[in-house]
Amino acid sequence: MPIQAMKYVWMNGRQVPDEDAKVHVLTHALHYGYGVFEGIRAYDTPRGSAVFRLTDHINRFYESAKILMLDIPYAPSELIEATKRLVEVNGQASCYIRPIAYLGYGEMGLNPLTGSTDVAIANWPWGAYLGDEGLSKGIRAKISSFKRHDPNIIPPAAKTTGGYINSALAKAEAIKAGYDEAIMLSGQGFVSECTGENIFIVKDNVLLTPSDASGALSGITRKTIAQVASDMGIETRYTQLLRTDLYLADEMFITGTAAEVVPVSSVDDRAIGSGEPGKISKELQRRYFQIVTGNEPSYDHWLEYVKD
Repeated sequence: MPIQAMKYVWMNGRQVPDEDAKVHVLTHALHYGYGVFEGIRAYDTPRGSAVFRLTDHINRFYESAKILMLDIPYAPSELIEATKRLVEVNGQASCYIRPIAYLGYGEMGLNPLTGSTDVAIANWPWGAYLGDEGLSKGIRAKISSFKRHDPNIIPPAAKTTGGYINSALAKAEAIKAGYDEAIMLSGQGFVSECTGENIFIVKDNVLLTPSDASGALSGITRKTIAQVASDMGIETRYTQLLRTDLYLADEMFITGTAAEVVPVSSVDDRAIGSGEPGKISKELQRRYFQIVTGNEPSYDHWLEYVKD
């Protein structure tokens, strides 16, 4: 989906016009992929624009930076405030937000310990990541030939810029083969995650999702859905799953900040359940959209309003 330019981007402590948000061609991260990022969404609510679980996302941003030994020269509270002010000045109540920290211009070579860290935040309108039809009818997925990278190769606990080459290769393979999304297995053959989403299956009215040990990102949307499911009286188990567990699931859906909550209708051309979005999947999706748009007061603590 093409990016719609906003008026401003936040870069290294100040808002700059979108056309001035540039980096040098010798920026370290451009060559070696040494950076971390977050994906966050703001939604239009009855009380105005609200960023969903902003503090949780910023905290994970700093955790990713720690893993890469990137020193972010701002306090988390500064980035939280910068995010709100950027959403406000750009006037886009519902939007996707991308903070990024990366090794900047000044040093070249593989040693990441001598460079300086640049930080930027951008936002833009972004609709249904996997399409409106995907949200309503479900998507077709395939098991990728590309394995999820091992924790001792690139730690999946960090959202690293370079690490998503793994996801991009799997995504391209799936799309060229006529599918909507790819599912990556770990090196040991267990289900890990999609290219940018966590995986849930429903079996006998219990939610099953790959554990972090399978290489899955500790997704904030995954945590959200697990909590909402618990409040509905539905158990979530973090476990190891085989590809055949997906084939034989009663229901399946994937979660992520960009994707939100999307049913999966088939995997490797095997229908999941009836091939239609299941009852639990649809109810969790419905509740999720109610929550993020400020229509479930009991979850209002997850919303950080742009204008308090």
